[in-house]
Order: sequence, then structure tokens, then C-alpha cells
Amino acid sequence: MRFVTDREHFEMLVEEGILKAKFRIWIATANVKDLHIPGGGRRSLPLLHHFAKLQRTGVTIRILHGAKPSTPFRNTLAELSELHQGEGFEMQLCPRVHSKIIIVDNKFAYTGSANLTGAGIGAKSTRNRNFECGVITEKSDEIQLLEEYFDNIWMGSFCEKCGRRSVCSTPVFS
Repeated sequence: MRFVTDREHFEMLVEEGILKAKFRIWIATANVKDLHIPGGGRRSLPLLHHFAKLQRTGVTIRILHGAKPSTPFRNTLAELSELHQGEGFEMQLCPRVHSKIIIVDNKFAYTGSANLTGAGIGAKSTRNRNFECGVITEKSDEIQLLEEYFDNIWMGSFCEKCGRRSVCSTPVFS
């Protein structure tokens, strides 16, 4: 287990984790914004562009989020026609989600305070980023616990007793 803070979030979660995925990325976050990361040269691109590239190589992506994504995120998603819901890229809203988890290829997992935002992941300048901390693990038993937790939410295991169905636009549990 490794403790990470501030700028390390970007380096470890994005550069060493997400962008190196070979088959699967699972992300749980309370907030989803149009996170921009370096895309070559001096230009940065929204993370969704990198997701589209990864999806073309066979990587499947799931994002479990607790609030409606930001308008810029939704606009970028609308521009990327190849990122179709259910075709290797899935997003699911659950208003109870406040967890922050990133699991890559069953080999790398993060849990901590950082949302999938520029300020949370540390992609912004030192004056514009949040103070975040979390842990990264490569231990299979720890990763499995996070996977089971994520999957239970994704599959609707908690929906029946959630008590928030009235504010849940698409309940998982039918």
C-alpha cells in the first residue's frame, strides 16, 4: 500500500494507472468534470478523448458517479460519438455514491478523497488543486475488496433499501 497526496494523484492515478490500462478501468466518484490532461506537446485533452483511445484498444470503462456530470463533460461526451453507453463505456448515476475508487486491470487500485476532477486529481496548478490524500495498492486481496464493493453498487445490491429512489433518475434495482 502506498500513501499519495497532491500532485502524486495525477502521476499515479492518471499517468501510471488509467492511461496504461490494458483491459478495464472502474471509477467511482462523487463528481465528474471535464478533466483535461496532457495529450501530446503543449496541448491538453479531456480525459474522455483518452478514454476513447483506450476503448479502441479494447479497454472497457465504467464510471459510477453520485451527481450529474458537469456541462463541459457532457458536451465533450456528446462530441465523441465512439464512446457509446454500453459498448465498452458505461456510466451509472447513483445519488448515494460518494466513494472515490479507481481500479485498473485488477492490478492497481486507489481509494481516497479525490474526485474525477482537475482539482481533485491534481491536474491543475498548485494554487488551484485540492488537498487530497489516498492509498494505492497492488495487493490482489485489497483490490478484490474494492472491486466487490464497486460491483455491489453497480449491480444494485443496495438499491432496494437505499431510500433515495425518488431522487434516483435510473435506479439500478428494478
